[in-house]
Amino acid sequence: MIGAEPPVHVPRAAQAGAPVLSVQGLSLARGDAFGVDLVDLQLQVCAGEVVGIAGVSGNGQKELLYALSGEDRRAAPAMVQIRGPQGMVAAGRLGAGQRRALGLHFVPEERLGRGAVPSLGLAHNLLLTREDALGAGGWIRLGALRAQARSIIERFGVKAGGPDAPAQSLSGGNLQKFIMGREIDAGPKLLIVSQPTWGVDVGAAAQIRGAILALRDQGCAVLVLSEELDELFEMSDRLYVLAKGHLSPSVPRADASVERIGEWMSGLWHADVQAHLGALQAQEAADVQA
Repeated sequence: MIGAEPPVHVPRAAQAGAPVLSVQGLSLARGDAFGVDLVDLQLQVCAGEVVGIAGVSGNGQKELLYALSGEDRRAAPAMVQIRGPQGMVAAGRLGAGQRRALGLHFVPEERLGRGAVPSLGLAHNLLLTREDALGAGGWIRLGALRAQARSIIERFGVKAGGPDAPAQSLSGGNLQKFIMGREIDAGPKLLIVSQPTWGVDVGAAAQIRGAILALRDQGCAVLVLSEELDELFEMSDRLYVLAKGHLSPSVPRADASVERIGEWMSGLWHADVQAHLGALQAQEAADVQA
């Protein structure tokens, strides 16, 4: 399909640093009749690691993403904390622009209409999340915008008719590569990505995953929500599961399995966690006796 074998990403141990995103006791009532209540979510993402969240669609992913991106600002300030230059900042009531100023960048599942304005060119779409192309008095520096867009197109192999090509003229995979490239090129300290390879071809998927892992290796904290377990197992250093608005404890990738995560996706992690704790206590007792 792509004329070559997709690159193989060899897992490596994460060199996790300080927490960059901390979610403490996040509880939010659903925003509409078809939504999901979020119940006491506890989540942490550190610098230099990829944290994956698995789950069947419609179990609170949209609500969680809106709360993290700043589109939903109903959470108490301390429920969502993002590391800033002087330490952790209570960000639950901050808007999307204020969170970007702290280094958070976000790639939504919906590319057209949320990740990009369909009728605008790629260069002008940079203005959605980039403010460095604005000159004195708020004038747009079109030359700088086009140069940035051209650089992203070349760096991420985006097939497009140039920096002025409308976003809606690109295929799904190429638009996803451009949006990912736009956020990665901004040098985020925290990147949140929803369904990073949904609907893209094998080659584009491998390139996007490689870009995420490279960003992690540079010290960025990355949170990935995906319905593709193989994708999460390939990229993640730790995994959570979201089911019916509840978030499981985190599990290192080495201790996770498709069967275990599949059970947790049905909300059946409580018994599993208790059994694991019981086994650890029994082993500690045996070690003491020995």
